Formats: sequence, C-alpha cells, structure tokens
Amino acid sequence: MLQCIFLLSDSGEVMLEKQLTGHRVDRSICAWFWDQILTQGDSLKSVPVIASPTHYLFQVVRDGITFLACTQVEMPPLMAIEFLCRVADVLSDYLDGLNEDLIKDNFVIVYELLDEMIDNGFPLTTEPNILREMIAPPNIVSKVLSVVTGNTSNTSSTTLPGATSSCVPWRKTDLKHASNEVYVDLVEEMDATINSDGNLVKCEIYGEVQVNSHLSGLPDLTLSFANPSILHDVRFHPCVRLRPWESNQILSFVPPDGQFKLMSYRVKKLKGTPIYVKPQLTSDSGSCRISVLVGVRNDNGKSIDSITVQFRLPPCVSSSDLSSNHGTVNVLADKTCSWTIGRIPKDKAPSMSGTLVLETGMERLNVFPTFQVGFKIMGVALSGLKIEKLDLLNLPARPYKGFRAVTRAGEFQVRS
Repeated sequence: MLQCIFLLSDSGEVMLEKQLTGHRVDRSICAWFWDQILTQGDSLKSVPVIASPTHYLFQVVRDGITFLACTQVEMPPLMAIEFLCRVADVLSDYLDGLNEDLIKDNFVIVYELLDEMIDNGFPLTTEPNILREMIAPPNIVSKVLSVVTGNTSNTSSTTLPGATSSCVPWRKTDLKHASNEVYVDLVEEMDATINSDGNLVKCEIYGEVQVNSHLSGLPDLTLSFANPSILHDVRFHPCVRLRPWESNQILSFVPPDGQFKLMSYRVKKLKGTPIYVKPQLTSDSGSCRISVLVGVRNDNGKSIDSITVQFRLPPCVSSSDLSSNHGTVNVLADKTCSWTIGRIPKDKAPSMSGTLVLETGMERLNVFPTFQVGFKIMGVALSGLKIEKLDLLNLPARPYKGFRAVTRAGEFQVRS
C-alpha cells in the first residue's frame, strides 16, 4: 500500500504532492532523498527501491521528472514500480510529453488522474482509454474556458464510463467503428557494450508488442509467433489470458480500444550488431589524434535509416577540431560531441577525424571517451521474432490487419 506520491523536478523541487492514505507523509522525506542524490551522484537515480530511516521509497525517472512513492509497510516492489511507470505513461499521453512546465500548467488534471488511478494506496483504474472517458485531456478550448470562467475543475465527467457495465473493465460494450482495423507493431531496442578490443561484451534486445485496435463489438483476438522460444522475461497487459500462453505460447485477448502495449519481452545473448563503430585515439606531445569509422555489417543485410554517434570530450581536453566526410559534427558547450550521420551512403564508409588539444602540462590523454551510438531500422526486428498469424473472432465484418517492425538503439556503448 502506497502512502504518498511526490513529483520532483530535475532540481529537486516538489512540484506535486498526493497523499493517498490517512497517514500523512511529511515532505522532509523528499529533502532526505535529494540529499542522497547529491551525495551519491546520479547513479542513485537508477536504483528503483531505496530504504530511508523511516520509509521505503520507490522511484521512476522519466524525462527529468522523478516519480517518488513512499510507504512504511512491506509491499511488492515490482507492483509499486510498475504503477509509477503507468502513471508516467498516462501523464505523458495526456499532456503530450513530460516536463516541469506541463505539470504545473495542468495541475488539476494531474491530481484528478491520480485520484482515479489509485484508491487508498492501491492501484485502481490504470487504462488510458477508460481514464479518457472520466477525465477529458487538456486542449486549447478547455484552457480558454478555464481562464475566462475561472473554473479549473470542469475536466471530470459526471457519468460513469461505459466499461463499468462491461464484462471486461478495459473496453466498452457498444463500440462501433466505420472501418474495422487492427495494427500490430514490434518495437525493439538493442542494448550492446563493445570493449576497447572490439569484442562484444553484451548484446540484448528489449521489445514491445504494441497494438492499435479500432474494432467494433467485443472482438476476440489470437496472436501467435513463429519462434516464441526466444522470448524471456515476458510481461502482459491485463487483457491477455495466461493459460493459452503457458500451454501453447499463444496470446489470446480481448483488446482495449485504441493504442496499448500488449506485451514486453527480452531476447538475450545476440551474437552481433547491425553496425560497427571503430574508434582510434593516439596521443602525444600535448595533443590527441582521433579517428572514428562507422559502417554496416554485410552479414545483416539491413538498411539503417539513421545513425548518430555521441561522446563527451575528456576533462583534460581544452579545444577540439573535428570534421567528417559524411554528416555533421557539433561540439556543445558542455564538451559533448554529436556526429549525425543519417543514412550511410553505398559508395563510402563515414568517418570522423580531428585533433584534440590537451590542457597545458598534459602530455597524453588519461581518460578515454565512451561512444554512445544511436540507430533506427524500419521494417526489421533484429531479435528475429516473427508474427505467424493474427486471428480475429466475433466481428461483423472482415477487418484490415497491419504489421510493422522497428528497431532502434538503446544503451549502445563502444569503449575506446
């Protein structure tokens, strides 16, 4: 049972406080938490569960906003973290993004959403399409009316959503669409680490099956994969029936209306990456020569839509002179170098080279940079996961079915 939720800005300011039970949690817990962040560094932001002298703290950081939940009783930590992630997703969907200004400009809507999503410390209504029936998303008209009339509480509906009378709590009973359509997207992120010798240390895929459903009535869908054995650590939307998956590795479900995440998964121990990045650094006499070569591996046969390479110049570098034969190179004030390559040409391999001037008294580079690589591939799931078929039942007309795959880089690091 959660007792309180705080929303903190990237400077530690408490932007919003929502007490969930009769036991009030003092804001001093946020001051203690932020002191720990400043003392231990940003590494603490990646720790989801923290034990304070008086409370258990659960945190999720999204776009610079820290969602901090507190409790004094034992509870499943995964439930708390998953709920905070859902709160962040719902707010991002409602406000078309997440930042400090959006939270402050839509204070009332955020409070109303938290009122509906959690009851006495326990998760209640978390489906976005049901929440939209109860609380209207902000728009220009509603903002103008609130300014003119001075009424900021006109976003809540006075009627119960249609799903309250449905046998499935995430879907209305009388849904009707002029054209029945359902789209399935495989969205994957590749996390990889390559050491200074060019050897692949880690390579994993984190993926999601995203569905956009516009189907009339109460459809029953069955989705099967050609190779489900490669999937690990699967998580499902509440609409998925667990027994068909456990027995036959088949997803059987009645979908919510609109876009939702059907499942997430992980594919472990991939043998290769679609691109290679080869950095070379040689330093002598107060300067360092840098050269970075980027290319596509021939054995993948994939068309890379966009590639970016970023790295932070070491603190001992006073100035730099970098250029490339393809794309653009920018060095920001915080010493972050960004090389935007875009699509790789067929006639040449993109390369970046230049000179780094070291500070006075430094003969050699003592800290070597780590290169963060980003890429995007449309139409390909690098994990090898393939959708075999999608069957639909209880529909008055034959629907249109669409499938798409996209892979992008997650934590893709190349060490020099």
